[in-house]
Amino acid sequence: MNLFQRIKDNFQRQEVLTQIIVVNVAVFLTINIVGNLSHLNLIPFVALPIGGYEFLYKFWTLFSYMFAHINLGHIFWNMFLFYFMSQVFFTIMGQKKLLYLYIMSGLCGGALVLVMGLLFPHSFGNAFLLGASASVMGIGAVMAIYSPNYRVFLFGVFEMPYKYFYLLTFVLSTVIDLSVNTGGKISHIGGALFGLAYGYYLSKGIDLFNISLNFRTKKGLKVISNNPSFSSSSVKGSENDEQRMNELLDKISKSGYDSLTKSEKENLFKLSKKK
Repeated sequence: MNLFQRIKDNFQRQEVLTQIIVVNVAVFLTINIVGNLSHLNLIPFVALPIGGYEFLYKFWTLFSYMFAHINLGHIFWNMFLFYFMSQVFFTIMGQKKLLYLYIMSGLCGGALVLVMGLLFPHSFGNAFLLGASASVMGIGAVMAIYSPNYRVFLFGVFEMPYKYFYLLTFVLSTVIDLSVNTGGKISHIGGALFGLAYGYYLSKGIDLFNISLNFRTKKGLKVISNNPSFSSSSVKGSENDEQRMNELLDKISKSGYDSLTKSEKENLFKLSKKK
């Protein structure tokens, strides 16, 4: 199977990944094509304003900024890193948590920049924040702390533990020359901090995604099925799947992904599709 076929198959299997990338591309095209044709600057409507209180009446931009990009190079590298890091994430976590991590990391990244903008308004001026990098850094950080020894190939040649790949990416994109694109790099830190917290608690057996999901479920109505085919055995089956998944993830967190046998990797893949 060649590279392009493998990428195509990944997009078909990973619906959430595909949807997020499609939204990013759609927003990018809208900003650059529709905006140019209509001679309307759409950036202020989707980018997060920092360095003042303008965000208070553009509150939606705390969400929309993470799907907006200003030029081709900006969206290409963000989506390239997002795709690569999501492959590692998907292998171990499944795809349902991907959207949660994307949104929460982006929100934390944007919130940190807003706080810094209020504390040091003269350092930011009338700047805007946009791009998916905070979300990408958050997704990558989860695996860096939860499965740090997962083996990856940089450019398909250099094999290294995932933790070193992530550290290299973070240093090159964030730490070096913080005076350039300061707001964007601060958002990287905010997104990474959420990812690190999520991975840390997950390694302790606490899944923040399930906690938030259960909280929303408890606020809604409880539905009791009258279908006789829905029995305690079906519930028990899902519990067994969850237990088996937790056992595999625990083994990965202690010994790395490569410690799994071939059958365990296949089992993990099947279970991750249910998540």
